[in-house]
Amino acid sequence: MKKLLVYLKEYKKETILAPLFKLLEATLELFVPLVVAAIIDVGIAGGDTGYILRMVGILVLLGAVGLAFSITAQFFAAKAAVGFVKKLRQVLFFHIQKLSYTELDTQGTSTLITRMTSDMNQVQSGLNLTLRLLMRSPFVIVGAMVMAFTVDSKAALVFAVDIPALALVVFGIMFASIPLYRKVQSRLDGVMLLTRENLTGVRVLRAFCKEEEQVREFSQKNQELTDMQKFVGRISALLNPLTYIIVNAAIIALIWVGALRVDMGLLTQGAVVALYNYMAQILTEMVKLANMIINLTRSIACGNRIAAVLEVEPTVTDGNGVRSNLRVKEQNEPGEPESGAGTRSETVPEEDCAVIRGESENSSAVGEKQCFAVEFRHAHLRYPNAADESLTDIDFAVKPGETVGVIGGTGSGKSSLVNLIPRFYDCEKGQVLVDGADVRDYSLDDLRGRIGVVPQKAVLFAGTIRENLQWGRRDAAEKEMIAALKTAQIAEIIEKKENGLDSLVEQGGRNFSGGQRQRLTIARALVRRPEILILDDSSSALDYATDAALRKAIAAMQPKPTLFLVSQRTSSIMHADKIVVLDDGQVAGIGTHGDLLNTCSVYREIYESQFHDASGKSDGEVPAV
Repeated sequence: MKKLLVYLKEYKKETILAPLFKLLEATLELFVPLVVAAIIDVGIAGGDTGYILRMVGILVLLGAVGLAFSITAQFFAAKAAVGFVKKLRQVLFFHIQKLSYTELDTQGTSTLITRMTSDMNQVQSGLNLTLRLLMRSPFVIVGAMVMAFTVDSKAALVFAVDIPALALVVFGIMFASIPLYRKVQSRLDGVMLLTRENLTGVRVLRAFCKEEEQVREFSQKNQELTDMQKFVGRISALLNPLTYIIVNAAIIALIWVGALRVDMGLLTQGAVVALYNYMAQILTEMVKLANMIINLTRSIACGNRIAAVLEVEPTVTDGNGVRSNLRVKEQNEPGEPESGAGTRSETVPEEDCAVIRGESENSSAVGEKQCFAVEFRHAHLRYPNAADESLTDIDFAVKPGETVGVIGGTGSGKSSLVNLIPRFYDCEKGQVLVDGADVRDYSLDDLRGRIGVVPQKAVLFAGTIRENLQWGRRDAAEKEMIAALKTAQIAEIIEKKENGLDSLVEQGGRNFSGGQRQRLTIARALVRRPEILILDDSSSALDYATDAALRKAIAAMQPKPTLFLVSQRTSSIMHADKIVVLDDGQVAGIGTHGDLLNTCSVYREIYESQFHDASGKSDGEVPAV
C-alpha cells in the first residue's frame, strides 16, 4: 500500500489542507463544553440573560465557522481521494496493457476487473476518511482529555483509564480483521470469476442443461463469501457495543465522582456538564475512529492487491528498437491502395540480403542468400507452471509473400506457434526472427505494426464499423476501409446497411453473425496493411465458398503479405506454398500438400478424415472450391 502513495504527490496541497481544516474544526469543538459550562455557572446561576445570549451567540459562531472548516476539509479530501484513484486507475490500466499473455493468463480477467473497480472504490473511500478523520479523531480524543484535566484533574482521572481501554479494543479488532478482509476479497474474486464465466458462456450452459449445476456452484461460492463476511462482520460489530460499554461506564463513574466533588464544593455543576460533554466527544470520536479503521483495513487490503498487480513485471518488454536489417521502399503511391492492402514496405532485391542460413529444407544450397520474412530457429515454448513444453524445436523459415498453412490436432500448438511472431509470448529457447532480426530486438510498436493478427475468437468493440476498422490504422481513408471489406468478403453486407461504415456495432459485435464478425476482424487487420498477416483459425465460421474467395482475394493483394494460415481444414491450407504440420508441439512435417500426403502420416490422417469417397478411401484430390 505504501508504494501507491507516490501517486498522491500531485495532491500534496490537498492532503495537507484537508486534515488542517479538520483540526481547526476540532479545535473550535473543544471550546464548546467550556462555553456551556460558563452559561450554567455564570448565566443561569446568576440569572444574567444578557450573558446567556452572548454565550449562545458565541456557540452559534463556533458552529458556523466549524461548519465552514468542515466543508472546506471535505472538499480537499474528496479532491485528493478522487484524483489519487483516477491517477492510480490510469497507471493500473496502462500497466495491464503492458502485461504479456503470460501475466494475463496468470492473473485472470476477473481478478484484474476487481482491482480496477471495487478495489479502487474501496481505496478511494478509505483515503477520503483517512484525510478527514485520521488526525481529527485522535486530536479530539487527546484534546478532550487535556481539557478535562484543566477543568478538574481528579475527576479527569476517569479519562486516563477510559482511553487506553478504548484503544485496546479498537486496535485489537483492527488487527484481527485485516487478514480476514483479505480472505473476503479473495472469495469475492471467485464469485466474480464464476459470474463472468456464466454470463459469457450462457449459451453453452443452456445447450448442455447445466443451469442447475451452475446455480448450485454459485450458491456454494456465494455462501462461502457470505459466511466469511458474516464472520468478519461479527468481529467488527463488537466494536461499537464494546466502545459504548466502556464509555458509558466511564460516564457513570464520571458523574458519580463529579457529584461527590460538587457536594464537597470542589466542583461546579457547569464543570460536571463540561466533563460529561468531553466524554461524549470522546465517545463520538472513538466510534468514528473505529469505523474509519475498519474501512481503512479494507482499503489497505484492496490497496495491497492493487500494488501486487503493479509489481508484476511483464516478461515481454520492448527491445532496443533495432529495425530490420533489410532496407525497405514504398510500393504504391500514397492514396492508391490495391485490394485493401494500400501502401506498405517491400523488401529490396534478394542480392542485397544477408546470408542467413542454408538448411536444405529452406534453401536450395548451403550458403545461398535468402530473404526470410519470418524464421524460427529451434524455438521452444513452455507456458508458466506447465509440466511439458508446448512447442519443441520449431525450425523453419518463410520467404516474403509466401503463404504458410499451419495444421495439426487440437492442442498441437498451432496458435502457440503464430503467437511467437508478434511476441504475445517469448520462446524459452531458440529464436524467432522477422526480416532477419530477432523479434526481441524490435520495439513492440515497430514489430506489431508490421503484423496483422486475426485471433481465433472474433472480438469487436462497441461503436461503429468505421471505428472498429480504425483499430487497424487510425488514419485509414474510407476507400482503404472499403477495399479491406471487399477483400474480407463482407463489403456487400455493409453497403446494404442504412448507415454503411457508420452502422452501429453492439458490445462484442452481438448484432452480427459469427461469420460476419470473423470477416470484420479480418478486414480490421487488412486495414493495417500488414507485411505479415496471421489468420489464426479465423475463418472457421465461413462456408467453403466464402473461405475460398477470401483466400483468393488475399493472394491477389499487391504487395502480397506473408500469410500464416492456421486452420483445421485441409481445404483451407492445401494450396499454401508451405504447410507446417504440428503434432504434440513438434513439427511432424513441412512441405506442400502433395509432398505431405506421401511423407507425413499425421497430415495424411487429417486429410483422409475430411475427404474420402463412399468406400472410405481417400480420393487423393479435392476439387477446387
